[in-house]
Amino acid sequence: MRDQLQTAVALIYPPSCLACGAWVAAHGGLCGPCWRDTGFIEGVVCETCGIPLLGDVSETDVRCDACLDAPPPWDHGRAALLYRDTGRRLVLALKHGDRQDIAKPAGHWMARVIAPFVTPDTLVVPVPLHYARLWKRRFNQSALLARALAREHKLGWCPDALRRIRRTAALEGKGRRERFAHLDGAITAHPRRADLLRDRPVLLVDDVMTSGATLHASARACLDARAGPICVVTLARVAKDT
Repeated sequence: MRDQLQTAVALIYPPSCLACGAWVAAHGGLCGPCWRDTGFIEGVVCETCGIPLLGDVSETDVRCDACLDAPPPWDHGRAALLYRDTGRRLVLALKHGDRQDIAKPAGHWMARVIAPFVTPDTLVVPVPLHYARLWKRRFNQSALLARALAREHKLGWCPDALRRIRRTAALEGKGRRERFAHLDGAITAHPRRADLLRDRPVLLVDDVMTSGATLHASARACLDARAGPICVVTLARVAKDT
């Protein structure tokens, strides 16, 4: 009966490419052309921000110049995709196009790249939205990704462990210093989640990393709540061509 129901659903709603809508073999997949245009991050990456680097794949604990100059307040960071071509379209569709179906396969890609750094007691925590923006958008895309990732690794997760106490303007177009200054003090740990965070390894989840300012503010909030160690993962990473 269950197989018959699944067959009927597939006939009514045939699986389509997450990015372009073309027919694919299974739900949650990409067609051939979109897969080729998706910049899955592999090879040598910065240990803390996940940006692709040139080098020998046998090298370990490699860090980019930016992270060497100003080490972020977390131990390890990874991203699944480059923020360009199909990767950019997927992020924007999830964030602004109400494409919540993207969260599950995206969570799977993110779970794969961050797997070496999670432990059974890791708490998965999304970067928060201000309540006004959450009310307007109706969902936090980072929370959807966090939930999907947590299910992949069978980890605990808390959608409101952090809260954004000050509404901040969009960061697009702002420089690195301005981004960090803009978010200074804007994110704190939820007072009712203090016991959950204390002495707990935390995996912070966001949709995209540009300068890392939002993740920096979120990591500082976790550390202030005496959580740690902290790791971060994003669906996409903004990076110059290497």
